[in-house]
Amino acid sequence: MRTDSKLQQQKYMKTWPMDLGSKLEVVKPYLGKYRPFVGRCCQRCTPESWKSFFHKHLASLGFCNVIKITEENTRYRGWLVRRLCCFLTVCDWQFFDDTPNNLQERIFHSKRVQDIVSQKVSQGKGDAPVASVSVAQWVKDIHRILCQIQSSLSPFLLRVCSWALLKLLNQMFLNVILHKGQLEMVHRAAKTADVPVVFLSCHKSELDGLLLPLLLVSQGLSMPRVSWEYKPYTSKHRALLTRLGGMFLPPAVEQVSDSQMGVLSRAVLASYLDELLLSKRRLLIFLEEPFSGVPQLSASGREWLALVFSALQMGTVPDVLMVPVGLSYDVAPTWIHRGQVSPIQPCSLWRLFWTICQAACQGLGCARVDFAQPFSLQEYIANSSFRQSSSGKHLEELLLPEIFGKCPMILDCEKLEYRSPNSYGAVALNMKQQTLVDNFSLHSLSIAVSCSAIMAVGITSALLLHKHWEGVFLSQLMQDFVWLTEEILLRNYDVGFSGQVRHVVLHALFLLQPCISFHRLSLGDVLVAPRRTEAAVTELSRHSATLLPVFIQEAVGACAVNALLVELLPYLGSPEQLRDAVFVQDELYYKTALLVQLLPRDVVLRQPCQSMYDYCRVAVDKLIQDGLLVAEEMASSRLVCDTSQRNFAKNLLWKATNDFEDSDSDYDEQAGKQCFKLSHQENCMDAFMFLCCLLGPLLKTLRRALVFLGESECLQPESQYMEKLHQFLVRTAKEDCSFECANKTLAVVSISICKELGVLRELPGKTEPIFQLSGTFTDKENRKKLGKFIEQFIWQSAY
Repeated sequence: MRTDSKLQQQKYMKTWPMDLGSKLEVVKPYLGKYRPFVGRCCQRCTPESWKSFFHKHLASLGFCNVIKITEENTRYRGWLVRRLCCFLTVCDWQFFDDTPNNLQERIFHSKRVQDIVSQKVSQGKGDAPVASVSVAQWVKDIHRILCQIQSSLSPFLLRVCSWALLKLLNQMFLNVILHKGQLEMVHRAAKTADVPVVFLSCHKSELDGLLLPLLLVSQGLSMPRVSWEYKPYTSKHRALLTRLGGMFLPPAVEQVSDSQMGVLSRAVLASYLDELLLSKRRLLIFLEEPFSGVPQLSASGREWLALVFSALQMGTVPDVLMVPVGLSYDVAPTWIHRGQVSPIQPCSLWRLFWTICQAACQGLGCARVDFAQPFSLQEYIANSSFRQSSSGKHLEELLLPEIFGKCPMILDCEKLEYRSPNSYGAVALNMKQQTLVDNFSLHSLSIAVSCSAIMAVGITSALLLHKHWEGVFLSQLMQDFVWLTEEILLRNYDVGFSGQVRHVVLHALFLLQPCISFHRLSLGDVLVAPRRTEAAVTELSRHSATLLPVFIQEAVGACAVNALLVELLPYLGSPEQLRDAVFVQDELYYKTALLVQLLPRDVVLRQPCQSMYDYCRVAVDKLIQDGLLVAEEMASSRLVCDTSQRNFAKNLLWKATNDFEDSDSDYDEQAGKQCFKLSHQENCMDAFMFLCCLLGPLLKTLRRALVFLGESECLQPESQYMEKLHQFLVRTAKEDCSFECANKTLAVVSISICKELGVLRELPGKTEPIFQLSGTFTDKENRKKLGKFIEQFIWQSAY
């Protein structure tokens, strides 16, 4: 069964040729250029690192399939070696464990732990027996906490699991692609003396924590320690993962800051990470929430980054090299939480084994791993400290005056990150340090996402869901596939496929068979239509979400234009006249800024080194470059959308303080009055609708969450509130077949926006926070105003 499935996939897609002598046949490049070399670090924040670990020849080294093991990977040759090459290769791998043998003793004598132990021992008041018993009890507690964090590596278990994983990967995927030039950059960084390397990865699947260590070891790098979430796994599962190099945040870290066990757990954890960095052990930290449909920073990933930041600030190591990692799958093996099983429910080893076997029989297409250019954490901190702004306001203070019509939003003010009153960090940081860690987390996530390749299944799903919902001929689908591929390459994103267009599209359709239907016509063409079932729409939406980071700025700009069209619609006789409406540049920037402030920073991927004005300007400029907006001479007889009475363009602080863009300093009132209108070119409205629909699921979910607030009870625990909200979204989605909005990740993002806006108040509870509707939004009229504010950015098919 599996063999037939794999042969069919290979029939539909020409796999990557691995021989250097082979000629690689790629999708038609744009403007005659080759595919981009992704992953360069930020030249503004880390200019010295931008010059290091990179050379132009690295871009031409090509790709390799890391799961294809032949006799050339071994030291032997022959008939028997060809059949045992996988086993022999794994036996040759070196699983280095540089963890000190006396790790527990070193942690006990660390300054952090000794400060806590000395306070406890001093309570004995010189009584030696009491003091010795106290010290013995502390040592026992330290050992128990350390066992919750990690355990020593098992070379035998690592070899057995690596061999089994290689076999499974060859059954699951046609190939797992890695760029040799990116790998060479990592090798150069690993040779830097006395500087540890930390990998900061996206998180697309449960498989990521096993795939990446296997990939690094197979390429001659040492085994990294991998950060895993604590709650989703049983104790036996955690014990196995720690023997394979996993590490966990101890549960006591989340306790109140003054609790005895919480203080000790944080001290042991920080000391343990110091020892890892001192021994130059490589770390793998997942920045992203697992299986999230949109970019979403992980809370546990931020805690690990805060520990690394603290170790560097205390002088434990002179520097740390950070390597963002991008992951891409045709079909991500997120089998555990496909909707049938709650993410809160622990995952057993038996369920994991069974679902892996199911994925191996099903076949998941191709996968790709991308390493970004390594950069110095010390250099980032030095360059970010002088640029970091001490002023800022919370989203509630920024947007509510605009929503309630009291005064326009202050656009030159940065949005402060919302912090839950019940959250406790793994390490104590002041406000400035917390902001620096938040900015660095967002900066690293943005790089990791930007170097993640876009797969054929994602492109096809986006076209079917957002452009051809009613169905499309296969010939037209292939034309749109080429168009969208060129647009992706033009934005300096790479694609994770190769081959003739027809083979690539058929490969994607083969993997999407459960979600689409085929109808052969007498004309010789094939009609491809997405199914209207909940499972099909949810799956297509999950795949198409991979395109959102590529077009996020254009999508934000398109939704801002849509908001201006909504304002003009009541003054026009018919929606057809909207295409002749003229927009003033200042108003376009203002509407764009409103939406950018509303959405979380990790969703819009606005890097901390980029000003709000620059982000809005680039969003509008990209719409102009795409031909969706064209310049227009303002005539007195034309209807112009302008709110110049606000006069917000005259005193924007960002134009005086942004020293990084020369064009910003030349901004004047005349440029701010430049006018644009929607292009009348063919397919312009289709492209505009496509961009708006990319953000549609999130905005619709936010609007429906607001409706749910008016129907919910006053006080509810967080888990109960989220479960009822998801049920409400599913029930609402069934009414109009908008199942892309019945997504738990989008529900979580919507709730976080509601908390930032002050719609929900978070109260302390015994085991979890309790949500309460704020006094401002108990008024139905205020909820209606907020709902109208959100609705203006949502695409309406009526026009």
